[in-house]
Amino acid sequence: MADARQPDVIVIGGGPAGTTCATLLARHGRNVLLLERDEFPRHHIGESLMPHTYWTFQRLGVLDWLNNSDLVTKESVQFVNAEGRDSMPYFFTDRDPGAWSTTWQVPRDRFDQMMIDTARAAGAVVRQGAKVKRVLFEGERAVGVTAEFDGAEREVRCKVVVDATGLDGLLSSQLRIRHGDDKLKNAAIYSYYRGAQRDEGRNAGATLIISTPNRDGWFWSIPLPNDITSIGVVGPPSRLFTGRGGDLQKVLDEEIARTPGVARRLANAEQVDKVYACRDYSFRSKRIAGDGWALIGDAFGFLDPVYSSGVMLALKSGELAADMIHEAIDAGDTSAERLGRFGPPVAHAMQLLRKLVYAFYDPDFSFAKFMRAHPEHQDRLVRLLIGDVFNTDVGRIFDDMASWTDLPGPIAIENSEAAV
Repeated sequence: MADARQPDVIVIGGGPAGTTCATLLARHGRNVLLLERDEFPRHHIGESLMPHTYWTFQRLGVLDWLNNSDLVTKESVQFVNAEGRDSMPYFFTDRDPGAWSTTWQVPRDRFDQMMIDTARAAGAVVRQGAKVKRVLFEGERAVGVTAEFDGAEREVRCKVVVDATGLDGLLSSQLRIRHGDDKLKNAAIYSYYRGAQRDEGRNAGATLIISTPNRDGWFWSIPLPNDITSIGVVGPPSRLFTGRGGDLQKVLDEEIARTPGVARRLANAEQVDKVYACRDYSFRSKRIAGDGWALIGDAFGFLDPVYSSGVMLALKSGELAADMIHEAIDAGDTSAERLGRFGPPVAHAMQLLRKLVYAFYDPDFSFAKFMRAHPEHQDRLVRLLIGDVFNTDVGRIFDDMASWTDLPGPIAIENSEAAV
């Protein structure tokens, strides 16, 4: 097992991005120290997966755990309009019937525990309950961290620091390189229910995206094991929190009652957990890597929960970063230029999904009308929904969509700023 005092790489954060990166680096033969603030298992949102997570799961060797579990399988996504009318489901397996077209709905406490156990089994040294206070720099180069774990505060040096701290964004906040998206300032309020209505057959495991009246927000409905369903409303903080006295339960109850597509599904359901909330979570960092450091998963950027892209991007960025870090250490070159080579495909994938998110939030845009006018893009739309975004072809849909709705321009990744 790796020596925790002299790691090649320190990974901060034990979510899907951090554990993927740590697992693959350990399998490359690198000494890896993974520092996670929380003790697992712990609650986390982000329960619906995209089918293109399959390929990273295959490489990690966790498909047997997923296939042999009681997790709800997902092979479709369905939209419900503001009046409560259901669209036809988008069945991923209709496009391609392979095993990789079916995915899972995952309670994150169990899923994240499995992922961190996989990193540990690969040879990474895992420290839970470890609070990283700061990334250490010498000039512009990251050289380690200051952290509290095993009952003491210590400095640990390494060749590369990987920030996988999710929405906390430890390093991007330290370097002041994070910026938000003015058009995607949303919040979410959610809880869990037993006995919610589900479809039968192939659509039983679908993620539902349900519009609120006036399209001023939307709900997710994600079926989980033991007849539990994750239900959450997303909308501007000014609408969800203003004038309601800070009573999250009241807000969620009122939003459910006013939204036909949710109210009928919860008519005979029982709430079985407290209400949770998160706010203003759409952002991206200006840089993805620097001398001796890299950002992966939500620590680099988070779009929006609407298409369930967060875990897929976390897994893939962790995978790409691990391979690049291994090659960089082998070459004796952990510069920003070398480490940052995994960034362009990640940013490209995020940008494609960002365009799709912008279209969803345009109240004057209709995917149904667009697809009737452009049936030649049907396959590309489904490929976007399954997470097949690390290519150049699917983006051709936006050549035509640009005349139907305002799409965002590109955000450059900068690799020339000095570390502070």
